[in-house]
Amino acid sequence: MVPAIERLPKRQRHQQLSKLIEENPFMTDRELTRLLKVSIQTIRLDRLELGIPELRERLKLMAERSYDSVRSLPLHEVIGDIVDLQLDKSGISLFEIAHEHVFSRTGIARGHHVFAQANSLAVAVIDDEIALTATADIRFIRSVKLGEKCIAKAYVRSISGEKSKAKVEVFTYVGEEMVFQGNFVIYRSAGDYVSEGGIERADRH
Repeated sequence: MVPAIERLPKRQRHQQLSKLIEENPFMTDRELTRLLKVSIQTIRLDRLELGIPELRERLKLMAERSYDSVRSLPLHEVIGDIVDLQLDKSGISLFEIAHEHVFSRTGIARGHHVFAQANSLAVAVIDDEIALTATADIRFIRSVKLGEKCIAKAYVRSISGEKSKAKVEVFTYVGEEMVFQGNFVIYRSAGDYVSEGGIERADRH
């Protein structure tokens, strides 16, 4: 829990700011203003003085440093921006809810966009040229709203012995709050399922 530090000297505020972003590089300036009890202009000036880039640039730098190339589908078909990817292990993507993703009356995101982020990440994390969704057991935990940033984290939990399918678990968060959970079974071309023609009928990504 971050204390109310509006009266702290700048040096101590800078230390808090650096620590928060180090612990959670996905944190927005608006979230930082809420935690540090200062204006958004102050946060931006502090970042500038500390040499900390804005969120989008931080994500770009993370992606350049840390992720494998997606093999299973074109990168532009992944819903959201991949910021970390270790094939057959784990992946992270960021998806910001914009006006075109929400119901106009409520400002609540349409569920298929939240699902699509998780599903495409579950496919992208597979180290194969063909990977298609077979089944998905999903749970929407709370509604996501306009302007919120969804952070999806995928984990390859197990891969069958013949390597024809993989189980991938995806958790999506807004800040520290989980908003979506999905368990996916992904068929991959390494197994016998491709020649049987079953994959095409299971394709949902």
